[in-house]
Amino acid sequence: MSSSVYKPLARGRGSLDNPTGRFEKLSIVPEIDDDFPDEDALHEQQVKTSVYLDSSKAIIATNDSPDNCIEASVNPYRGCEHGCIYCYARPGHEYFGLSAGIDFETKIFAKPDAPALLRDKLLSRSWKPKVITMSGVTDPYQPLESTMKITLGCLEVLRDFRNPVAIITKNHLVTRDLEILKEMASYNAAIVNISITTLEGKLSRNMEPRASAPHLRLRAVETLSKAGIPVNVMIGPVLPGLTEQEIPSILENASSAGACSAGYTMMRLPHAVKDIFQTWLAKHYPDRVNKVINRIKEVRGGKLNDARFGTRMRGEGFYADQIEQIFDLSRKRFGLTKKTELSTNSFRRVENKTQLQFSF
Repeated sequence: MSSSVYKPLARGRGSLDNPTGRFEKLSIVPEIDDDFPDEDALHEQQVKTSVYLDSSKAIIATNDSPDNCIEASVNPYRGCEHGCIYCYARPGHEYFGLSAGIDFETKIFAKPDAPALLRDKLLSRSWKPKVITMSGVTDPYQPLESTMKITLGCLEVLRDFRNPVAIITKNHLVTRDLEILKEMASYNAAIVNISITTLEGKLSRNMEPRASAPHLRLRAVETLSKAGIPVNVMIGPVLPGLTEQEIPSILENASSAGACSAGYTMMRLPHAVKDIFQTWLAKHYPDRVNKVINRIKEVRGGKLNDARFGTRMRGEGFYADQIEQIFDLSRKRFGLTKKTELSTNSFRRVENKTQLQFSF
C-alpha cells in the first residue's frame, strides 16, 4: 500500500487517496517541490469542495433490479460530500474521468434544473404516478443542499402534484423540510429512511466524516415521527467485522426515537471501493484488518464483492445468515415491523400555481 495508508491526503475527508479511475490510461502523481517541501506537507492539505453544473435533460431514473423496490428515482447531485468510505456510488465518478476517491467527495455535480425537469415530467401524459425515491445513489441532503436547495425544490414539486416520495438520507438537514413532508404524509405520500450505520461517534466520524453524527440522526427520527411522518431506519450498510454487533442497540435506539420499521443491507465493495476501503481500514483500524477482510470474503463467496442479483444486498453463507437472524430478532423485539405502503390516489397534475387539473 502507498504512504497514504498512514497520512490522509486531505483533512476532513473519508478517502485517504485519489486513485486513478479504471477507464484512464495515465496516472497523475503529484510532484514534491518547493510548494510541498516534504511529504507531510502534501498529505496535510485541505481540499475544498468544487461544484459543477450538470445539464442533464431528464431527471427521473427508472430501475428494474429485483434486489430493491426503487422503481423511479431523482438524484439532485452526483458525488457526495458526506465521504462515506464504503459508498457503492463512488465508481460512478470514474465515468467522468475522475477518481472514486477524494474527487467523489470534493467534485460535486449539481442539477439546479431538477425541479423544473421534474415538473415537466409529471405534467406529461406519459407519466404514470408512482413512488419516487430521493435519491437511491448519493444523499439528497448532503451539506451542499443547505445552500443550493435543489432537493427542496423537487419536494415542492412532488407536494404540488401529490406524487409520493421515499427519502433516503443520513443527514439531519431533512428536518428542514418537515412541513412539506408532514403535509404529504397526511395523504400517505411520504416516508423517510434514515441511515444509521453505527452509534459510535469516533467510528462515524472516521467512515462518514461529513454526515450527521449518530445522535443527530436519531434526533431526526424523533422529530419526523412526532410530526406523523413514517420513518424507516436503515442500517445501510452493515460492515462485517466492524459494526454488526451494534445491530440490536441501533434498532433499540431507533425504536425509542419513534421509527416504525427497519431494514439493512450488507456492505459491498465494487471496483475502486475495494482498495479505497482497505487503505482506510489499515489507517484507522490496523488491528481489525484481517478480521474485517475475512468476514467480507465470508459473506461474498470468497471475494470482496459479489454483484449477483439476489445476493449483493444481503450476502450469503453462515455468517450472513447469522447477521440476518440477529437483525430479524431485534427488529421484532423492538417493534420495528410496520409496513408503510405509499399511495398514488391523491396524485394531481398542476398546470400552475393557481390552476389545477385533476387527472386521477
